[in-house]
Amino acid sequence: MRVKPHIPSTTGRIVALCLVLSGCATVGPNFSAPQAPTATALAGAGERVPERVLATGDAAPAGPWWRALGSKALDDVMARALAHNHTLAAADATLAKVRAQAEREHAALGPSVTGAGTFQRDRINTSAFGFAGFPSPTISLYNIGPSVSYDLDLAGGGRRRVEAARARLRAEGFKADAAYLTLTGNVALQAVRIAALRAQIEALQGVVEDDRRSIDIRRKAEAAGGDSPSAGLGGQLRLQQDLALIPPLTQQLAQARHALALLVGEAPSEWSPPDFTTADFVLPATIPVGLPSALLRRRPDIQAAEAAVHADTAMVGVATSRLYPDVRLVAGLTQEGLNPGSLFGFGATAYNFGPSASAPLFDGGAIRADRRAAQAQVRASLAEYRQTVITAFTQVSDVLSALSEDEEKLATLDRAEATARASLEEAREGYRLGGVPLATVVAADRVWRGASLARVEALGQRLANVVALYGATAADWRIVAPDPDKHQTLAPVRHSP
Repeated sequence: MRVKPHIPSTTGRIVALCLVLSGCATVGPNFSAPQAPTATALAGAGERVPERVLATGDAAPAGPWWRALGSKALDDVMARALAHNHTLAAADATLAKVRAQAEREHAALGPSVTGAGTFQRDRINTSAFGFAGFPSPTISLYNIGPSVSYDLDLAGGGRRRVEAARARLRAEGFKADAAYLTLTGNVALQAVRIAALRAQIEALQGVVEDDRRSIDIRRKAEAAGGDSPSAGLGGQLRLQQDLALIPPLTQQLAQARHALALLVGEAPSEWSPPDFTTADFVLPATIPVGLPSALLRRRPDIQAAEAAVHADTAMVGVATSRLYPDVRLVAGLTQEGLNPGSLFGFGATAYNFGPSASAPLFDGGAIRADRRAAQAQVRASLAEYRQTVITAFTQVSDVLSALSEDEEKLATLDRAEATARASLEEAREGYRLGGVPLATVVAADRVWRGASLARVEALGQRLANVVALYGATAADWRIVAPDPDKHQTLAPVRHSP
C-alpha cells in the first residue's frame, strides 16, 4: 500500500480545497488492502503434508469445529465456557464500546443543536456613551434559546474520522473473534490433555502391577530356594522407578483440570470438568486445511491487523485535514428580556446566522509533525500486519510438521506394540505348556505395557496437535460477502443467528 505525499504548498491546498468543495476529493490517502503474500503452500519447504490433512481452496466445515472430535462432554463444557468465560465477556464489552464510539463519530458529521439560558446582572456605564452626570443603572438580563452548528467538513477530516472509527470497529470485532477461537481451542486442548494424562496414568498403573507381580514371583522362587535374596533387588528398583512416574502425571492432570475450570469462568473448588477419556474423542478421517489465500480470510488476527492498517491510514487524512480551513454554519435564535415575563414577546426575539471559518496560520509545524507521525504509524501497522501473516503461516507449518511426525511415530509404535503383544502371547502359550517360567511371562507383559504406554502418549500428542491445527487455521468459520462498511471476516458460529 502506498501513502501518497500531501502537496504542502498554498497553491496545492487551494486546488485541493476546490476539489473538495466540488465533492471530488477527500484529503489524505485512500486505503488499499496490503499485498497478499506469494506463498502457495502451508507446509515447510521439503516437508510433506500429513495423510489426514486435505488442502483445499476454502476449507469450511459446517458447525462448530470441535464437534468433529465427537465428544458430547466436550460440547457441554464448550457451551459453558462460551457462556461464562470472563475474557470473552470483556472482548464483547470492548466491541460494544468501540461500536458506540463509531456511532459517535458518525453522529458528529451532522448538525448539533444546543439550548442555553442565562441570567446576568449588568451595570451600564453611561459615561462611556457620552452621558456624563447621568446615573449608571444596574439591570437584569434574561436570555434563552437554541443554537445550531454544522461543520461543512470541506477537507473531509470528519469523514476520515468516521472511516477510521469503522475500521477500528472491524478490528475489534476480529479481536473478539480471535478471543472466541483462542477460548475454544484452549478448552478442547485441555480436554484432550485430561484424557491423555488419565490414559498415561492408567497405563503406568498397569506397569506397576506387573512390577509387583514380578516381585511376588521372585519372592516365591526365593522361598522355594530357586533364587538368591539379591535377585529381587532389580525388581524393587523398577517398581520404585515406575511409581515415581505417576505423581508428576497426577500433578499435570490436576493442573489441566484447574485450567479448564478457569476457562469456563469458575474456581477449581466450585466446578470440576468431566473425566474425559481418549475413547471420548474420534479423529476425523480428513482434516480440511485451507491454502494460504484462504487462511488470510480465515484468521481473525490477520483480519484485525489489516483493519488496523485501514484505521491508521484514515487517521493520516484526519491529520492532513487540519492544514485546511474549517468552515462551519452557525445559527441561533434567542429570546432576550429585562424580566422573565418579557422573554417571549415578539420584540424580545433575536437571531443570527452565518458561516464561521478558522484556519491555521502558524503553529510551529505541529500539524505537519502530527501528519508525519500518522504516516509513520501506517508503516508500523503494515509491518505488524506482515509479521502477523508470517506468524500464522509458521504456526500452521509447525503443526503440520508435528502431525507428520505423529503419523510416522505412531506407525512405528503400532509395530512395536504388535511385536510386544505377539511376544507376550507366545510367552503365555509357553507357560501354559510348561516350557516357559512365569517370570518370563511377567517380563513380556511389562514390555507390552511399556510399548502401550508409549503409544498412548503419542496418541494424546496427535490429538492435541489436531486441536492445535483447527485453531491455527480457524477451521469453523464461514465466509461472508465482502462489504467495505461491514465486518469482513469468517463469522464465528457464536455470532450466527
